Amino acid sequence: MITKLQKPVLQAGDISYPADLVFNAGIAKYQGKYVMVFRNDVGFKPDSTSSECHTVLGVATSSDGIKWYVNSRPWITGTISGGKDSEILRFYDPRLTVIDGVCYMCFACDTRHGVCGGILKTEDFDSYQILTMTAPDNRNMVLFPEKIGGSYFRLERPFPEYSRGYQEKFDIWSSASPDLRYWGDTKLVLGTEQVPYANSKIGPAAPPVKTSKGWLTTIHAVYKHSDKMLNAWAGQKWNKEYLGGLMLLDLENPAKVIGLCPEPVIRAELDHELNGFRGSVIFPGGMILEDSGEVKIYYGAADTVECLATAHVDDLLKLCKSQKS
Repeated sequence: MITKLQKPVLQAGDISYPADLVFNAGIAKYQGKYVMVFRNDVGFKPDSTSSECHTVLGVATSSDGIKWYVNSRPWITGTISGGKDSEILRFYDPRLTVIDGVCYMCFACDTRHGVCGGILKTEDFDSYQILTMTAPDNRNMVLFPEKIGGSYFRLERPFPEYSRGYQEKFDIWSSASPDLRYWGDTKLVLGTEQVPYANSKIGPAAPPVKTSKGWLTTIHAVYKHSDKMLNAWAGQKWNKEYLGGLMLLDLENPAKVIGLCPEPVIRAELDHELNGFRGSVIFPGGMILEDSGEVKIYYGAADTVECLATAHVDDLLKLCKSQKS
């Protein structure tokens, strides 16, 4: 059903500048080639106990989506202003969507007052313009690749600590916009309690792709183990298993779930998925539907490397069991 490449498509050793953890990339087909923007956390080693780390976003390109060529320098480093008093401290977890020939990137960013999500646009992966930022706390935003009913749509994952009883019960929401700057009409799409393999949080993963049956959409889901610890670097106490899931959204109403896979479609099994900075973490960040019907799902593994799995779109659609209205 789903076939994994047996080794990562990108890892720290492939980068010519300082790199330690290369993962959670956004991928799109843009101007005749595959483009990847990847997260690179610098300052982490398997035996390190240091908490000092910084994050940069790098760019790689490919002609086939498998073999990648990394630019010689990182694209986005540090803060917007570069000054010590900047509100934004770092960018991470990019997600790419091409709309009408322009590439847009959703991202998370740490600020001095919480975690925010943002959207920027770029045409050359050199310069960029930030279009919008959320208030804290929100992240895991992904854009749909076209307007629906005259509006742009995104999926997002707020952090409702107070209203969820101080539990890590985070859900998937949608918002709409007339111009990619101002967002509203926010609706609940999928609650954690609806995902059989999650006992903690869920959230969007890769940007949705359009099929004849609906918007095929990956999610991430967290199962928190109470009876065991998972592999992690530097003696971390780590018990969260991240799983890749799948849902189908209505073509005309993307806030409506019409199909849901009752089991994970990708889970940690290979050595580089089970072992790393945080083992047993699967996080899809890019999905491409080829003309042949093949679907490429790119995912971060163990918060350490970037990987690829493939399947036929018809097989993935069959996994999404119909949901009652």
